[in-house]
Amino acid sequence: MPRTPGRASPGHARGPGLLTWLSIALIVILLDQITKTLILGDFRYGDSRAITSFFNLVRVHNTGAAFSFLAGAAGWQRWFFTGLGVVVSLFIVWMLRTQGHQRLFAASLSLILGGALGNVIDRLLHGYVVDFLDFHWAGWHFPAFNVADSAITVGATLLILDELLRVRRG
Repeated sequence: MPRTPGRASPGHARGPGLLTWLSIALIVILLDQITKTLILGDFRYGDSRAITSFFNLVRVHNTGAAFSFLAGAAGWQRWFFTGLGVVVSLFIVWMLRTQGHQRLFAASLSLILGGALGNVIDRLLHGYVVDFLDFHWAGWHFPAFNVADSAITVGATLLILDELLRVRRG
C-alpha cells in the first residue's frame, strides 16, 4: 500500500500530532506576550537598563520588519506585515498537518509559527512590535529583538539543519 504524506504506514507510530506542534507555538506566543507585557509595564519608550557589560533591557517599537525594514514607511507596512504573518501562519499550520511526522521539521515550523503570531498580535494591539533585548559590544548594538524573533531565528536555523540532514541522508 503506498504511503501518503502525513499518514503513518501500518504498524508504525505516527509521532506527535498537530496538537503537539500547535502547543509549542502557543508556548512561544505566551512567553513572548508575557515578556512584552512586563516591558510595557516597567519601561517607557526609549528606556534602557544595563544588565551586563554586553546586554541591556530596552523598550523600542519596531513598525517595520526584521532589522526595522520599512519602519519609515507611511503606515501601510503594519497591515502588510500583519497580513503576511497571517498567510504564513496558515501555510505553516497546513504544513504541520501534512508533515507533522517529521519531528525536526515540524518543531522548527512550530517555533516560526509561534514567533510570527507573537509579532502579529503586537501589530494588531499596538501598531508596532515591542522589542527589548539589546546586545552590544564596544559601542556597536545588534538591533533589539524579542522572544518571538528569537523563536523565528531558532526555528529557521533548525529548518536549515533539517534540510542539511535530509540531503545528507538522501
